Amino acid sequence: MPDAEKSPAVEPSKPRIFKVLGPGLITGASDDDPSGIATYSQAGALFGFGLLWTMVLAYPLMAAVQEISARIGRTTGKGLAGNIIPHYPPLIVYGLVGLLFMANIINIGANLGAMGDAVALLVGGPKLVYVAAFGILCTLMQVFMTYTRYVAVLKWLTIALLSYIATMFVIDIPWGDVAKGLVVPNFSSNPNYWQTIVAIFGTTISPYLFFWQASQEVEDIHEIPRREPLLKRPHQAPAAEERIRIDTLVGMAFSNVVAISIIITVGATLHPAGTTDIQSSAQAAEALKPIGGSLAFVLFALGIIGTGLLSIPVLAGSAAYAFGEALKWKVGLSLDPTEGKAFYGMIALSTVVGIAINFSGMNPIKALYYSAVINGLVAVPIIVIMMLIATDAEIMGRFKVRGCLGYLGWATAIVMALASFAMVVQAL
Repeated sequence: MPDAEKSPAVEPSKPRIFKVLGPGLITGASDDDPSGIATYSQAGALFGFGLLWTMVLAYPLMAAVQEISARIGRTTGKGLAGNIIPHYPPLIVYGLVGLLFMANIINIGANLGAMGDAVALLVGGPKLVYVAAFGILCTLMQVFMTYTRYVAVLKWLTIALLSYIATMFVIDIPWGDVAKGLVVPNFSSNPNYWQTIVAIFGTTISPYLFFWQASQEVEDIHEIPRREPLLKRPHQAPAAEERIRIDTLVGMAFSNVVAISIIITVGATLHPAGTTDIQSSAQAAEALKPIGGSLAFVLFALGIIGTGLLSIPVLAGSAAYAFGEALKWKVGLSLDPTEGKAFYGMIALSTVVGIAINFSGMNPIKALYYSAVINGLVAVPIIVIMMLIATDAEIMGRFKVRGCLGYLGWATAIVMALASFAMVVQAL
């Protein structure tokens, strides 16, 4: 195997799995942000274990689209927006980037609000002070930490998600009902049913994750010695594609298990108690305390803080990558702050606006759930364009996506389109 896929930051004595986990692990973990936690909590509160089957269906789809986005970046040496620009009209590019930017800002604001609420629940004090502090911390980390150190911090933050798996084991779970919910779809006439399904897919298969993972592959090309785009160094392809697949499968599996744990926890506690209107992850944690106990409450709240610290840089960074590539700026977290002023400025702007949402009197918590629905709708055209790029030999050369991976990519677009259509029909 060529040594170009080996990171010099990893000791050779460590098991091979630690060498390949990177962009896919961070992307998968950041998928379970406070927005996702709120959506999964709402699903568990409304339908108990009845929507667990959606996570089983989502896993191969989310793994496929994330692997495809990573392969686009690794093959071409450019992020998604950088590949879209030369081949599609500017109106399409700027429209998609604009929608991504708006959705990300709403998510940043809501996630910061959820983190502030979680700290206030745990230790008391003014929520808005915590919101501002978290926003400033996340911005400073991205601007002033070296890329390799920053990635290491993000990897360590993924451990925060284990709190949701731990929470599941400190309450009583009817495992037989859980198993049934995982394999048997339980359709409902509840008006919120299809909207919740679209929200689950929207927060699980989110457009910002596509842009982030592709761009991180490009970052690693610049940072890791001897690594080049596959179009320039075809001999690196076997090792690169194997690494991307393992990294993505593990990262998305981690994300999926955590999401299932949240649905199970809430479905076993709040749903039987009749608490079905969950508007935020912090509200879910607070409602869990009298039913699941103090330990379950603390673990759930700590998870909100940890996943927020992981997801906010990904949300702000993916928006900056997309905007920067669309406007042909220098982009990358490996850039010096003076060299990447516009790129880092966009990161700071996204985070500041997210902070401002919490000070403005707007209700970011209510917007959080619906932003997931919007993501579900917006993801369809983005996945279609991404698949057209990935299967185009003029762009991807001999590394164009084909076979089972290609079929899963197109299936993802179809499944999300059908779920969105069903939601609209039921609403009408």
